[in-house]
Amino acid sequence: MKITLAIGAGLLLTALTAQAQETALPLWEVGLAGGFAATPSYPAAAERTSRALALPYLVYRGEVLRADREGVGARLIYTRDVEFDIGLAASLPSRSTDSPARTGMPDLGTLIEVGPRLKWIVARPAPGSRLQIELPLRAVLEFNSGVKRQGLVFEPELKYEKHDANDDLRLNASASLVLGDRSLNSYFYGVTPEYSTTLRPAYEAQAGLIATRLSLSGSKKLNPDIRLFGFVRFESYAGAANLNSPLYRQSTGTSVGLAFAWTLGRSERLAHD
Repeated sequence: MKITLAIGAGLLLTALTAQAQETALPLWEVGLAGGFAATPSYPAAAERTSRALALPYLVYRGEVLRADREGVGARLIYTRDVEFDIGLAASLPSRSTDSPARTGMPDLGTLIEVGPRLKWIVARPAPGSRLQIELPLRAVLEFNSGVKRQGLVFEPELKYEKHDANDDLRLNASASLVLGDRSLNSYFYGVTPEYSTTLRPAYEAQAGLIATRLSLSGSKKLNPDIRLFGFVRFESYAGAANLNSPLYRQSTGTSVGLAFAWTLGRSERLAHD
């Protein structure tokens, strides 16, 4: 199992889900984040990829431009219960030499997702808790010897968040569906004739379900500047649109991670929210 040192935008954004309190937040914070994550090489892959991460981070809570616990992007509409923004997400690359099913095929590059997201708080069951629906629709860009668009992804998500009065402890649970258009599913599961073999026949991928996800995460503040966090994510590929692809190798997958965030500096000026 290969462990590499890399800048992992996805893990960084997970780390920032636990920054500070809900009120009186600094306009910006800078610090260091690091940790470890193990994930499937791609959805329904038989192999896993492990990475150790170490990187600086910046949190900025502007009225429009945001890089905070909700992600990176531009917030266009914001009310007490509804928010609409243009956001970013990312995933790290996977080498085909590490996956026997993809031997001889192109590597899967770094993927950057960008697009609109609607967030709606449907309930606040108790103080410090909320039930939220998120509806992101994003274009997927691959960075691998150039930039290439690889399709669209839609991931409706139901999320429950809970934190104590001082935000020393934060817990999150969510369930989501991951759906890709034909182009994105071809990127993961398609096999063109030039890459077909006797064990890997040509396959034309279809649009539809990629995975059903259940996620749990939590964080603990050790002091005003250091926080630890961990997450586990279970994915089921049952009912996926491309069960018959030769690159579909198993029906479930899990991801786990542990990390820390260490704030080295923050502004005296407070954000507006």
